[in-house]
Amino acid sequence: MAVAAKTARPNPKLPGTIFDAAEEMERAGGRGLAVECDVRSEEQLAAAVSRTVDRFGGIDVLVNNASAIFLADTAHTPMKRWDLMHQVNVRGTFAATQACLAHLARSANPHVLALAPPPSLDARWYSGHLAYTLSKMGMSLCVLGLAEELRDRGIAVNGLWPRTVIATAALNLLGGEETARRGRRPEIVADAALAILRRPARLCTGNFFLDEDVLRAEGVTDFERYAISPGAELMRDLFI
Repeated sequence: MAVAAKTARPNPKLPGTIFDAAEEMERAGGRGLAVECDVRSEEQLAAAVSRTVDRFGGIDVLVNNASAIFLADTAHTPMKRWDLMHQVNVRGTFAATQACLAHLARSANPHVLALAPPPSLDARWYSGHLAYTLSKMGMSLCVLGLAEELRDRGIAVNGLWPRTVIATAALNLLGGEETARRGRRPEIVADAALAILRRPARLCTGNFFLDEDVLRAEGVTDFERYAISPGAELMRDLFI
């Protein structure tokens, strides 16, 4: 698996680097590749795809996980933040998929999975943080359009979103330690993603999955193991 990120330099506020992630994959018995790639750059995307294909012989799965967040109303959203969110979230999803298409088309079971919410026109999600919501819904609309566009080519395109907040370092950067305690571990999203990616691509496309629903369909009944604080009241994620 290739792990891509804008920089390989350690961030004191975030755990590990892409090299740490690749090494962890190797220790677990897999194959890992760390690739520096800013998804806003077509040249860097092309180089990342080339390195991945050289290392693994092709591309079976693309996970569009890159996302920028800034939760503020219109008056308090600098345009540079607007630009960043739309360049990373919407443009990045489109560009990364475009860069991988030729290789995905040669895979036996190709999947594109975007960390994007179910599309919504509910005004409450737009009123408090319009710029961010537009960028995430843009990712969702990429899923909607690409799923139909690529259906005849057998390339699955789906969205995945958590039902509850997920206790990631990004949430802590927003001052959300208290919120994180009412959330779940990232493993629930990873397990749900793996379950989706194992499904036949031609029979599983155009969906907007919630992590918990995916795992329930797989027979999982114990969700307390994913909780940061077992027994605590869980907080729903945005857009749910």
